[in-house]
Amino acid sequence: MSETHIDRQYLSAVLARLLTIDSPTGMTERAVDFVCDELRDMGISFELTRRGAIRAVIPGQAKGSDRAVAAHLDTLGAMVKQIKDNGRLEVAMIGHWSSRFAEGARVTVYSDNGKTTRGTILTIKASGHTYNTEIESQPVTWEQLELRLDARVSNGDDVRAVGINVGDMVAIDTNAEFTDSGFVVSRHLDDKAGVAAVLAAVRALVTGKVSLPVDCKILFTIAEEVGHGAPHILDDDIAELVAVDNGTFAPGQNTSEYGVTIAMKDMSGPFDRKLNRHMLDLCEANGIEHSRDVFKFYRSDVAAGIEAGYDARGSLICFGLDASHGHERAHIDSFVAVGELLVAYLQSPLLGSDV
Repeated sequence: MSETHIDRQYLSAVLARLLTIDSPTGMTERAVDFVCDELRDMGISFELTRRGAIRAVIPGQAKGSDRAVAAHLDTLGAMVKQIKDNGRLEVAMIGHWSSRFAEGARVTVYSDNGKTTRGTILTIKASGHTYNTEIESQPVTWEQLELRLDARVSNGDDVRAVGINVGDMVAIDTNAEFTDSGFVVSRHLDDKAGVAAVLAAVRALVTGKVSLPVDCKILFTIAEEVGHGAPHILDDDIAELVAVDNGTFAPGQNTSEYGVTIAMKDMSGPFDRKLNRHMLDLCEANGIEHSRDVFKFYRSDVAAGIEAGYDARGSLICFGLDASHGHERAHIDSFVAVGELLVAYLQSPLLGSDV
């Protein structure tokens, strides 16, 4: 197995750039364009699906049975549900996340003809000077929120005159911060950190001129947060599918905050035992910090692919993430560990069909 190394600076730079690109599910074009540019720079061939997901290929020695690595470019977000008479907007969530973590978010509303408008998501009763203790008893629901536009609007007609309509996309600011201690604090690390780790692994293989045993399809999906995920981008030649996503670092979980975590099971059921065992062996053999975990309220690109009927072994490998789908934090060491495992995995032999 060739020695390759993950370029931490490249990984961090790619992640920082991705975190500046709004890509809620349904509006992923700019993020797709960015990743396509990175693949071109590395000389990796790729194609776009009709829906706009990316299927790249790193050629291997043997043909017929391929392996695939998937990460998703789409993030959580919101959509304009109603224009209210007071000039505020009611919003509906895109993806599954609590309204508790939307309160106070700075956002961009994307309207027709490329127009954007800035704003803030607030609770309906947002002023203690007006509502006193009532602000403490508001329910945690999306119906209790409204979007205040940074525009001179005081009624619904004013809002429509600005060019905003029901169905406009609302992207949530990341407020990304890269600390000197190696932590990244940001919304949407799920799964932009996974995308950055995958690109860093691909770059390590390309710069190291590594020969792979079989073709590897690098998949960047665009609707994982709403449960669609990988099925439309898979094909019958894929024998192994590995998704890269976040693992929840929290009490009661066993996710590694600074290493890679192998998911043994999520809400869709157990992952492939033999492929997971292979991943654990690769971590041991290559000195990669790792753990294993079980997730109760979680599904991924792998679950979507297996449930769609694809006959492939499936595994989920994770970077450690605190406060997932909220005010997220992770460490660069965990992203690097994911990249290192991918590099080792893609050089390893394809597993046989025996159980």
